[in-house]
Amino acid sequence: MDDEPLLFDKSGARAIITFNRPDVHNAMTWTMYERLEAACDAIDADDEIRVVILRGAGGKAFVAGTDIAQFRDFESGDDAVAYEQRIDRVVGRLERLSRPTIAMLQGVCVGGGAALALACDFRYADDRLRLGIPIAKTLGNCLSMANFARLIDLLGTPRAKEVLMLARLLKADECLAAGVVNDVFDADALEAEVDAVAERLTTMAPLTVSATKTAIRRIHEARRIAPEEGEDLIRSCYTSDDFHGAVAAFLDKGSYSWQGR
Repeated sequence: MDDEPLLFDKSGARAIITFNRPDVHNAMTWTMYERLEAACDAIDADDEIRVVILRGAGGKAFVAGTDIAQFRDFESGDDAVAYEQRIDRVVGRLERLSRPTIAMLQGVCVGGGAALALACDFRYADDRLRLGIPIAKTLGNCLSMANFARLIDLLGTPRAKEVLMLARLLKADECLAAGVVNDVFDADALEAEVDAVAERLTTMAPLTVSATKTAIRRIHEARRIAPEEGEDLIRSCYTSDDFHGAVAAFLDKGSYSWQGR
């Protein structure tokens, strides 16, 4: 595949966005977030596109969160708030696409990858899926209010607490039972099944599809609290000794003992 970290292709009425860093499970860089936002703008400006498929390169992961090496430069609470605002802007842009979106989930889908998947309209997975946001085990940071809300909307409060506080990665059958994914297929059948759903969506009334998508999004957004109501939590976690120690340990492939400060 192309060396670009994010690929944007068009084939007839379909747009395909590929997260293309398979050597690191497609972990997102700042550039990839920017290109995803630009791809969303291009899709909404193209009347020929009727459906969007998002996938990860390599077959082993959708997206394994944000590339943790980028967190080494964080020095203040302002850096943390700016990061979460960036994620909210990009994930929100994906969520607001006027065309239906399908996340094709292969293998690992964690952290920021889970946020992107949850912002899509449909999620289809292979039977190797592991989905979650294991920050209580890895970095000791926290989510924005919008991403907390997305997780609660799709998982419910008890399961959201389990995923976040116990750092559980949900298996494919658990995601299906919880309604987080629409269906699960064998790895070698997933792409064909996603293609079939995409093809069906192109035959549906586009105004009805768009109106339904927009109405549901507006209802969810009306239930969410203001982003600034979570900034104290973001600053507290991202400026902690625990966060900086965990980032260093992760990048050095070591372990970190939580201090609670």
